[in-house]
Amino acid sequence: MPSLEEERIGLVKRLESIGILRSERTKRAALLVKRELFVPPKLRKYAYRDTPLPIGHGQTISAPHMVFMMNELLDLREGMLVFEVGSGSGYHAATVAEMISPGGKVITSEILEPLAKFAWENLRRAGYHDRVSVVACDGSKGLKFKRKPERILVTAAAPRVPRPLVEMLEDGGKIVIPVGDTPFFAQKLVLIEKKGSRIMEKAITDVAFVPLRGEWGFR
Repeated sequence: MPSLEEERIGLVKRLESIGILRSERTKRAALLVKRELFVPPKLRKYAYRDTPLPIGHGQTISAPHMVFMMNELLDLREGMLVFEVGSGSGYHAATVAEMISPGGKVITSEILEPLAKFAWENLRRAGYHDRVSVVACDGSKGLKFKRKPERILVTAAAPRVPRPLVEMLEDGGKIVIPVGDTPFFAQKLVLIEKKGSRIMEKAITDVAFVPLRGEWGFR
């Protein structure tokens, strides 16, 4: 049986061959972040299957191809401040942290306190506690920062784009978010770019995410 490291390398090669991993920065994150540290212990043997996995409380860790597709769309760079809505297990935040290092910072929010704790423990164990902060709150309402984030990532489907997230985004920034007015169905992955007073939205592909919870979610 191949080791988890061999399976991780194999997954990266497959994602690269189908055009998901396009930049060296994304490929490096896929190689360095150990997905097995972000799933329940009984599921670690499935860590490098390109599929969502349950993490409890009705939530999932996204399939690797979707994680890295979203990261590529965000056009992540060194030193950025990134706000994530929906920490889940912490895996997606860890991949972003790798891509914005050195000097970058991820603030990730999780509305479910047990999952916020789970994410923080996973991030600490994996060595990302200095680059990622976890906040237990309704991230759909946004947060106040000393500086506005250049990128915002939403990992659950919203019925509409949360206005507070657009307002808190830095001019020239980008948001990637799944949007659909029916939970689990008819969702689109949407890329939003903010240029002054202009807000441009582009639908990228059909997706199926768990529903966003909170004031700007499905409650």
